[in-house]
Amino acid sequence: MDLEDQLLFLFSALGGVNGLFLSAYFAFYIKRRNETTYFLSALLFVISIRVTKSAFFAFYSDISTHFIQFGLSACLLIGPFLFLHVRSTTDREYKSWNWLVHILPIIAGMIFLGYFYPYHEYRYLWQRGEHGFLGWFLYIHWFFYLSYASYLVKSSFRRVFSKNPIMSNEDIWLVNVVLGVWVVFLAYYTHSYTSYIVGALSFSFTFYISILLWILRKGKMSTFFESHEKYASKIMRDEESNSIALKLDELFVEKQLFKNPDLKLTDVAKEMGIVPNYLSQYLNDHLNKSFSSFINEYRVHAAEKMLHSNQFLTLEAIGYECGFKSNSTFYSAFKKIKGVTPGKFKKNLE
Repeated sequence: MDLEDQLLFLFSALGGVNGLFLSAYFAFYIKRRNETTYFLSALLFVISIRVTKSAFFAFYSDISTHFIQFGLSACLLIGPFLFLHVRSTTDREYKSWNWLVHILPIIAGMIFLGYFYPYHEYRYLWQRGEHGFLGWFLYIHWFFYLSYASYLVKSSFRRVFSKNPIMSNEDIWLVNVVLGVWVVFLAYYTHSYTSYIVGALSFSFTFYISILLWILRKGKMSTFFESHEKYASKIMRDEESNSIALKLDELFVEKQLFKNPDLKLTDVAKEMGIVPNYLSQYLNDHLNKSFSSFINEYRVHAAEKMLHSNQFLTLEAIGYECGFKSNSTFYSAFKKIKGVTPGKFKKNLE
């Protein structure tokens, strides 16, 4: 290689090496590791493998076909790990074991394809040609998960790109990660942007820009990942809290959302178009209440009104009507808020 190619290879491979370094950092070295950081680590690892394969293949076409197949197969895991990172970041109630459903079948498929359809014998199947169904499947699978992850952070996109943005550090991070993976995907997929080396360069550029934006916004990058703070920001402006208060009033007073016994924080946040952390922050910082306490107050208030006006329904029926899932939770919440049980409250009315 001449000097120009050597420099191009150096900068291209730098994206993959940097990704591998950060992957190890998030997996082993930050103080408070959790599933969100592990999914980010895995995402960085599989993208780095794909990028490194591209960088070497562009300049060393005689590299091992096993390495090429390994790099191509990594595409199958980029989308799922991005989705899992986004989902675990935005949904605190997402069950951690669900990642097995997305990852284990893919790993099994990679082993099957590598054994029965190895790249060195079935190269045409791994390319996006007329008979390259494996090559097409890699990108379709990647595109599906990437689109799903984008859908999950649509509210973050709206806040980041709105004229009057009310956004958190979490919004900025998620938007940058998703956009970065889109750039890498398009770098490999589109006909006008097909150079292998462009894919490597685009990853380096996108990831460095993401880190830069994070540093400018936060002051330091590690805090978000190491503490994985319960709230995206500790400061909420008055206009923001007023906006949330008005939306909550509409949902709980007018629409009586609390009557849904399976109502979750994520459901309410989705209705309001904000991230769950932001709603949780508002309830704790401005109302000094947990989400369960907040909705139980509405339910108890509704039950109190029914006890005053309805003489036909049983106490259990009133509890269910107001959104309580069981008689015991109804009695417990009512006594905690009103100081007496529903039965005694009703008796005092007589």
